[in-house]
Amino acid sequence: MKPKYRRVLLKMSGEILGGSEGRVIDSRVLRDIASEIKEVREAGVDIGIVVGGGNIARGREFRELGVEKVTADHMGMLGTVINALALQDALEKMGVFTRVQTAIRMEAVAEPFIRRRATHHLEKGYVVIFGAGTGSPYFTTDTAAALRAMEIEAEVLLKGTNVDGVYDSDPRTNASALRYDALTYTEVLERRLWVMDATAISLCMDNGMPIMVFNVLKKGNLLKAALGETLGTLVVEDRP
Repeated sequence: MKPKYRRVLLKMSGEILGGSEGRVIDSRVLRDIASEIKEVREAGVDIGIVVGGGNIARGREFRELGVEKVTADHMGMLGTVINALALQDALEKMGVFTRVQTAIRMEAVAEPFIRRRATHHLEKGYVVIFGAGTGSPYFTTDTAAALRAMEIEAEVLLKGTNVDGVYDSDPRTNASALRYDALTYTEVLERRLWVMDATAISLCMDNGMPIMVFNVLKKGNLLKAALGETLGTLVVEDRP
């Protein structure tokens, strides 16, 4: 099947890597996701990745302990770098050329984020993982994902979750929850649906970046999404 997209940006939460048992990093999940990413790359689709750090450090939890917000947010950013390095290691063990770029400079472990260098890596067939969010406090990794998607000229932002789309309520606690096949950015914001944070949604809306929300843990889903098959919920300017 010929890919619909030339380049995609995958956003995953850190909790995805923790697996269902709530580990810091579940080695099986890490390998499975790396294998899926490898399939996307082998299909000829450029892929950049932003992974959260909630399995390691959540700024909100540190603030509850009395840590100042800016410091707590920086601690959370460092958690994302740990996940990025773990994913890089898993990919390279599978023979996938990978680069990690961070928004906070730490040349001993990763490249600093430079847009032109990132796009050059992607053009060469490398997988590029972006760590440390935007590098600034008060911004989530959702916003970082939206920003990086635009900067690398991705054609779609793939939001990989552990559920199969966007619902009107939590499907894990409400058996009658309704799943949406498609939504507009405005509907997401007005209904306060948990897709991505409002800043990320607004950024995508202003720049026409479609968002596909799907279950990244189901085998084969990431490749299907990258090839252009509609899965889960599609968030766009106007419904199809």
